Amino acid sequence: MKNLNLTVNGHSVSAAVEPRTHLADFLREHQGLTGTHLGCEHGVCGACTIELDGVPARSCIQFAVRCEGAQVRTIEGFDDDAVMQHLRSAFSAEHALQCGFCTPGMLITARDIVTRLPHLVNAADEARIRRELAGNLCRCTGYQGIVRAIQRVLRERAEVLRAACVIIS
Repeated sequence: MKNLNLTVNGHSVSAAVEPRTHLADFLREHQGLTGTHLGCEHGVCGACTIELDGVPARSCIQFAVRCEGAQVRTIEGFDDDAVMQHLRSAFSAEHALQCGFCTPGMLITARDIVTRLPHLVNAADEARIRRELAGNLCRCTGYQGIVRAIQRVLRERAEVLRAACVIIS
């Protein structure tokens, strides 16, 4: 057993874990954070996507002990996040949800796209959004609703920024 100290969703966590324990298993089994889904367990499907030190990461291929001192944020840690609330509403409005298995990882990746690439406002950027989503597999939706939801959030956030700039000027 190895001692592990990290921050999960803003809370300090200390635990003794087997060195072979993957972060996804640690989050699900030891922390009860079942929003982190396990699909392929090879880092391909994206269902296990979490935020690790501010960057989306596959938790199924990351050993928990390698995350010593890290900041981990699971889908449960985004409850009060304004961007995530906006994305959740857009996913619902654009019918980007079906079975829901991929949704937590998809939302975390979508949040990264929206915050990292706010200039992708034009519908012509659909190809870029699809490339950004390539590491998250969905077997139900065909991605159209997911892409539209991300485009909606990008567009609405850009409109708010433009309006704020007009008010300031």
